[in-house]
Amino acid sequence: MDQLNLESFEEAYNIIQRVVLPTNLIYSDYFSSRTGNKVYLKPENLQLTGAYKIRGAYYKISTLSDEDRKKGLIAASAGNHAQGVAYAAREFGVKATIVMPEGTPLLKVNRTRALGAEVILHGAVYDEACAKAKELAEEHGYTFVHPFDDLDIATGQGSIAMEIVKELPTVDIILVPVGGGGLATGVSTLAKMLNPKIKVIGVEPAGANCLQRSLEAGKVTTVSSVNTIADGTAVQTPGEVIFPYLQENLDSVITIKDDELIVAFVDVLENHKLFVENSGLLTVAALKHLPVENKKIVSILSGGNMDIITLSSVVQNGLIQRSRIFTISVCLPDVPGQLTQVSKIIAECNGNIIKLEHNQFISVNRNSAVELTITIEAFGEEHKKEIMQALQKHSYFPMERKPQRIVVDL
Repeated sequence: MDQLNLESFEEAYNIIQRVVLPTNLIYSDYFSSRTGNKVYLKPENLQLTGAYKIRGAYYKISTLSDEDRKKGLIAASAGNHAQGVAYAAREFGVKATIVMPEGTPLLKVNRTRALGAEVILHGAVYDEACAKAKELAEEHGYTFVHPFDDLDIATGQGSIAMEIVKELPTVDIILVPVGGGGLATGVSTLAKMLNPKIKVIGVEPAGANCLQRSLEAGKVTTVSSVNTIADGTAVQTPGEVIFPYLQENLDSVITIKDDELIVAFVDVLENHKLFVENSGLLTVAALKHLPVENKKIVSILSGGNMDIITLSSVVQNGLIQRSRIFTISVCLPDVPGQLTQVSKIIAECNGNIIKLEHNQFISVNRNSAVELTITIEAFGEEHKKEIMQALQKHSYFPMERKPQRIVVDL
């Protein structure tokens, strides 16, 4: 437990200044007003590789001997560690091979290849990709660079805490995303060294809560499966080496459902113009779960590597959850003018019709023979209710439906 010390954190902080960009804290009026706290965002999504992982990867590789680097590096990653290792390997002029889960977003795969690394797709989740990477390391003699279960990696990630405390010495709470636990280890350990009063809270996806389960059990525990849109934190087993540090320094763990990440994405994008991936949004979604007020809170936005297809889906589902888009159906008499009348009512309420389907063959009863399914853009829940009440007032009785997918030209 004495291997992570202030001297090593300071060394790491100085070394990684060669490659990291400044990610100064952003004060959030929006989240502060909604939580009763003073909320700051730490935008690691703005790093060169789109995530904080460049910190640990670069520091780890800097500590290797020339001989170990020349063997070639290999790592397993869902994308962000991959880019960190690939970038650092290029800086040191050595070969890197990255094993990534088969479902890794194309953006992360292509960016890793663009940095000069060889990419091998294997397995459904990170844990299976990691097993393959270790197998290849044994077979070819590569030097394995673990994404989280490594004290040098955790030390490099801890530089984030150094920056937070330097910029905001009176910080009360730091929220940190958790996958395998490397970031949480570095941040919580250094934060407690700098100021034991700082609370560090880990935030996991509810569908991949391996650290929460492990802390409850008092030992490293593997969850049987993972199911989350937060692919960067979809890990079945936290790190063995770093687990004692998490037990010692992490104050608690919060779990977040996927639906909360979708809303958080829209909030961050609209109010701060920041593009943050689902794993990076865990700490934003956690803000409303904190039973505190008047505290200075830093949410670490760990990365921003999300492909366009996922972006389209997340935005649309976020708008649906906020009632900015909704779908209803009404039954109309099969007589001329009814479609015009319904459209007029919606227009008078300032609703915007995005899509409609007119089905004349649901019934042989001409008094209610036409089903009209309408997808509408609104300002929110109250506006949606206003539109539906206006339709009811004119004897149309709307039934809410699951919104249909809208094709967006990006």
